[in-house]
Amino acid sequence: MRRAAFVFAIVFLTLRCFGQIEKLMIGAGTPEDRDLQTISSEQDAAKQTPMYEEFVQKYSSNPIAVAYGNWQLALAYQTGGNLEKALSYGDKAIASAPDAIDILVTQVTIAQQAKHNDKVVDYATRGGKLYSSLSQMPKPEGVTDELWTRRVTEATETNKSAYEFLETAGFNAIGEEKDAKTRMSYIEKFTPAFPNSRFEKDVTQYAMYTLGQLNDSARLYSYGEKALAANPNSIPAMLMLANAYVEDSRPGSLAKAISYSQKILTLAKSDAPEADKSAKLSAGVAHSTLGYAYAKQEKVAAAIPELKAAAALLKGQDDVAYATVLYRLGWAYGKTKNVAEARVVLEEAIKIPGPLQQPCRDLLNQVNSTRTKAKH
Repeated sequence: MRRAAFVFAIVFLTLRCFGQIEKLMIGAGTPEDRDLQTISSEQDAAKQTPMYEEFVQKYSSNPIAVAYGNWQLALAYQTGGNLEKALSYGDKAIASAPDAIDILVTQVTIAQQAKHNDKVVDYATRGGKLYSSLSQMPKPEGVTDELWTRRVTEATETNKSAYEFLETAGFNAIGEEKDAKTRMSYIEKFTPAFPNSRFEKDVTQYAMYTLGQLNDSARLYSYGEKALAANPNSIPAMLMLANAYVEDSRPGSLAKAISYSQKILTLAKSDAPEADKSAKLSAGVAHSTLGYAYAKQEKVAAAIPELKAAAALLKGQDDVAYATVLYRLGWAYGKTKNVAEARVVLEEAIKIPGPLQQPCRDLLNQVNSTRTKAKH
């Protein structure tokens, strides 16, 4: 049997007081230590299993020993292919040591093998929350600032690879889920557990797509606002909300779309020399939403410069976003009776394959009809 990493120390200690992540440790030379040495020296893996079961019973009053023994049993049954039993023992280990991120990693690997995406997300997000709590824990009384900072940094670095594994596993489970309702439940668990995630943009796109499938605008707003509560500077969340609010007819929605778009432009800094493609794309979409909101408020003179700025940023970057802003610009030009300019942008838009092609063609027909009537 493969033995999980275990730490022998002269003094029992956990990292719980340094950020809630627990490492299983036991005093060297203790009865538990000696019994574990005996089990570890057994070469026959089949004989180790009952030995660990006996170990758990013998030291049932020691939660760390119980957690470690059950963890080893989970690994044994995973190796033997009995994944359901492995998960059961792993859950017992977590019950004794709920803050042990390494056990959560093991449970994720077992759940992945068993194709239990719901369990993958559950274990992964529990671990993500543990890791995220490191920077939020108050300094204990009697601990110096220097020592506290060092311990938190050490705990963060020690558990970083585990956190990234859990983050990736949770994200993959979202992508693999076919049922929209279940997928959205995974997303709602993932977002607060992994603030500033490497996959934030992709998860937000999954959320928009999924909520579109569910036709649940109220849940979209709720999810977006919660995402911003977890990460107030989340550009993907603000883009999603701005896009939703600009299409919402309720009072105050356009003001929210404008506010979020303006904040995105401040954060994206697309004019900076170091601005990358993502920053320019985000700024382009924000300019597009901002201009469209102004146009819907009948502030067309303010809308057109925003839409033109968006078109310049989005051209060659994203066909759907570019076609969208051309449609909006053509519509804004049409509102000002600037038929020639409207026709130019709409003729360009209808050359772009995608969902906006037909709406742009229909708007162009309206514009041409307006021009024909004007001649008469």
